Amino acid sequence: MAFSTDEIIVAAMAQQTIAGRLDNVRERIAVSLKQTGRHPDDVVLIAVSKKQPVESIREAYEAGQRDFGENYVQELVGKAHALADLKDIRWHFIGHLQANKVKQALDVASMVHTVDRVSLARELGKRMPLGRTLDVLVEVNVGAEESKTGALVEDVARVVDAVRWETRLRLQGFMTVPPFDMDLDVVARYFAGLRGMAERFGLRELSMGMSHDFDVAIAHGATMVRVGTLIFGER
Repeated sequence: MAFSTDEIIVAAMAQQTIAGRLDNVRERIAVSLKQTGRHPDDVVLIAVSKKQPVESIREAYEAGQRDFGENYVQELVGKAHALADLKDIRWHFIGHLQANKVKQALDVASMVHTVDRVSLARELGKRMPLGRTLDVLVEVNVGAEESKTGALVEDVARVVDAVRWETRLRLQGFMTVPPFDMDLDVVARYFAGLRGMAERFGLRELSMGMSHDFDVAIAHGATMVRVGTLIFGER
């Protein structure tokens, strides 16, 4: 019986440990950085652990991974509490954040990648405890897709201003999930556009690129890549 390429890849991944998959992803990141003349430490790998058991996260941590991304506040909080013994773990919130979940997210998140509206920036600033600051990214809907969250390009300046107004928030850059396209040249144009936007606003951090396109994202300036399937396997 013949197997498709995707089936062969999935079968091969199933034979690897999480540590082995992490090594593969790190090697690809290193190659991409070298090819573009960037420093080896220019990109932070965020292991997207949504719907993964805490045992898998612990396995990744033991393999040297420290940054993890979660999409749902309840899952983020539960995992953070279950793994509270891992003192230097860093949690990134990368999903749509509802105003009524802000306080819970702030209890554990090191960074929020998805500030996409003025009202959310204000709520984060209001709920942030005195004496603390939070690193945030403005999420941009680069493809103006109705099915996705993120500020439309024409609204980005207003959201940026709102974040900068809040003294307890530190705006670091932008985040995006471009329209899915198997033609990576098309995806590259979205990444390049976000990089240009970051330069215009004087921002450095770019959270862009996932399992299928992070090499392209790095080539166009990504400083954070969010990789789940290539590390943990299929959910």
